[in-house]
Amino acid sequence: MQIVVLDAKTLKVEELDLAPWRALGTLSLYDRTDLLLTAQRLRGADVVLTNKVRLTADVLKGAVALKMIGVLATGYDVVDTKAARALGIPVCNVPGYATGSVTESVFGFLLEMTRHTAQSTLRIRQGAWTACPEFCWWEKTPLALEGRTLGVIGCGAIGSRVAAVGRAFGMRVLGYARHRHPDFPGTQVSLDRLLQESDAVTLHCPATAENAGFVNAETIAKMKDGALLINTARGSLVNEGDVAAALTSGKLAGYGADVVSQEPIDVHNPLLKAPNCYLTGHSAWATVEARQRIVDVTAESIRGMLQGNPVNVVN
Repeated sequence: MQIVVLDAKTLKVEELDLAPWRALGTLSLYDRTDLLLTAQRLRGADVVLTNKVRLTADVLKGAVALKMIGVLATGYDVVDTKAARALGIPVCNVPGYATGSVTESVFGFLLEMTRHTAQSTLRIRQGAWTACPEFCWWEKTPLALEGRTLGVIGCGAIGSRVAAVGRAFGMRVLGYARHRHPDFPGTQVSLDRLLQESDAVTLHCPATAENAGFVNAETIAKMKDGALLINTARGSLVNEGDVAAALTSGKLAGYGADVVSQEPIDVHNPLLKAPNCYLTGHSAWATVEARQRIVDVTAESIRGMLQGNPVNVVN
């Protein structure tokens, strides 16, 4: 069996144990694949694995040997799932592999924006503490999470884990989602109430045509002065110009983003010059443990396909 990985560099597979894949067939690893090469690399493949390389209807029509598509992520919008279904090709994703990792990133942002560790380290290295007559020193006032209100937009698996950790920090937790989530460990309220009462708001909802740019000047105006905003979901949820303006005015005291509207980030993105903006490069999911789970779960899907019962099928 031929297993083709179209964008192995996205997973940095050199850091992972690929034995579960190699045990199932001949493995071809390509660091990156552009649109012109995709059809060529699918020729003769029984299984194709992709993270960000798009598989369109036209490409899939030429992949006559293809028996399964594995998406090396939870989101599967890179694949034309309708076309795959029409061709009898199951599309399998990897649900829940990074719930803990993304949650840790959320609190990494939140703790940095309230305890200012990186800024303190920089200033201490520049001599600020050495020059201080007191034994203790800080420039930005540290804030406690305990007793503050955390607003979670999106009450699914990640949102619920974030809420649980927030409660462990002693935070009051509010949640908003279009549908009720009975297992959400917080109080589900309207979006307006969440915005008005939260000291920090974190986004965990999927991106849709309806919610594109819903965090904008109007939304931010409903938030507390000096609130914090975190986005580890999708860059399209946020109007980045409006967020940058709110950071500049002080309406928002901080913005932590793992995702932006165009990735890699464009040199003209207004967030790059906004004060109190903390950025990571779409890596909240990317702990070595989470990436190894992607490998292991995808191998289970391939084994299931070979036995006539693929798992995590999304089409």
